[in-house]
Amino acid sequence: MKRLFTSGIISCLFLLVSFVVSAQIVKPDTTSHWKKKLIFNVNVNQAAFSSNWKAGGINSIGLNTSFNYKANYDKNKTTWDNEVDLLYGFVNNSGQGFRKTLDRIYLDTKVGHKLSDKWSLFTSLNLLTQFATGYRFDDDDNAELISDFMAPAFITSAWGMQYKPADFFFVRMSPFAPRVTIVNDNNGRFNAVDVDRPYGVTVGEPTRYEWLAFQLLADFDKEIAKNITLKSRYIMFMNYEELELKTIDHRLEFLLTAKVSKYISVSMGGILLYDYDQDPGAQFSQAFNFGFRYTFQNFEDPK
Repeated sequence: MKRLFTSGIISCLFLLVSFVVSAQIVKPDTTSHWKKKLIFNVNVNQAAFSSNWKAGGINSIGLNTSFNYKANYDKNKTTWDNEVDLLYGFVNNSGQGFRKTLDRIYLDTKVGHKLSDKWSLFTSLNLLTQFATGYRFDDDDNAELISDFMAPAFITSAWGMQYKPADFFFVRMSPFAPRVTIVNDNNGRFNAVDVDRPYGVTVGEPTRYEWLAFQLLADFDKEIAKNITLKSRYIMFMNYEELELKTIDHRLEFLLTAKVSKYISVSMGGILLYDYDQDPGAQFSQAFNFGFRYTFQNFEDPK
């Protein structure tokens, strides 16, 4: 009974904090060459049962969070776009313990020189990795380590042209996009992924360099209907030196968010990933969230 009461108090505190900080704030600044936008989401789910609850159930508490910040500079023919995109979530089920549900770190910076209203030359640098250790669980609930912070991590330097017909959509085409894959402490601890080359990095080595490569990145972020926003990102990467159809990497992310009220939003998102160095098949993850949302920006969205 004490555990039931404690879980209820924790949930109420989460709700109270969310109500206090959640809002949508727009403060236009027409004098600045910077457009800044922040989106922060917190979603809590919790269930608790007394020991004599006859319908059955498992005590659990879960938390999903997301943080996205963009700061884009535009003056004359020079642009500088920056993005921080973070995801983390977990669920703690009684008898099973802590399980991660979401985990992503994506950092991106790009400097561009405009050739026209829609086309520009650019160079960019981005990082993709995760916060915490990841495990695969078998039918007997035994855990095998399959990933960790900076294991893997992908750092890509891309050079090419960008097509941006609108503020909410762009495509970057990079015929030269060298990438380094990092596997921290690659000492055989990721045998559950591959005994010899987890994530394409030879055991005993911390990195793998792919100097001659092509990358295509497409990004869409727009309110597609009143109070409904779609954010999507697609990345294709191919190594010229190992060019086969099966070795071309694809990553598609999407997040559909519906604003229910000033404080409450509902979102559904997913990631579709194909990377032959990780797995010969396609990988997919999906999440549905109901929770609280805070946004801030210093510009008005175009109608």
